[in-house]
Parts: sequence; C-alpha cells; structure tokens
Amino acid sequence: MTPPSEGSTPPEDSASKRRPQQRKQVLLRLDPQVYEALARWAGDELRSANAQIEFLLRRALAEAGRLPGDTGPLPRRGRPPRGGPGGTPPT
Repeated sequence: MTPPSEGSTPPEDSASKRRPQQRKQVLLRLDPQVYEALARWAGDELRSANAQIEFLLRRALAEAGRLPGDTGPLPRRGRPPRGGPGGTPPT
C-alpha cells in the first residue's frame, strides 16, 4: 500500500477517531457599534466576545433545528473550579 501524499487528506471518519477536531478559525467583519454592543453583552455574561458569538450562533442553530446532533458542548474556558482536579478544596 502506498502512503498518502502530502496534499491528500485521510478519510474523515478515521481522522476524527484519532484526535479531537480542531476549532475552525473565521474572520468576521462587523459594524463597530454591533461589536461594541456584543462585547458589552459578553462582558455582562462573563464571556469573551468570541465565546458570545459562538454561544449565540449555537442557540440560533438549535432553535432553527439546524445544529448537528454530534456537536460537542461549548468548551469551558478560564480557571477550573476550586476543589476540582488538582485544585485545593474550599475552606
């Protein structure tokens, strides 16, 4: 069997079994006032603007019935909770 060339990609199902899927990077152009409103909203909910955009997109997709069933949960960001793995128990 010949090894795959550098330009080819392995079948999708075998690639997803080997490692978790990388997060897709997207360039998004927004009106500055829309971004400022989004950033304020994100700050109110203790999220980054990027996490707020993903949260809103996932919610819109779910409401429209278009969110794929195998979509994983939003990744947790930031400091792990106290008393968690490797953390100190609360006093």
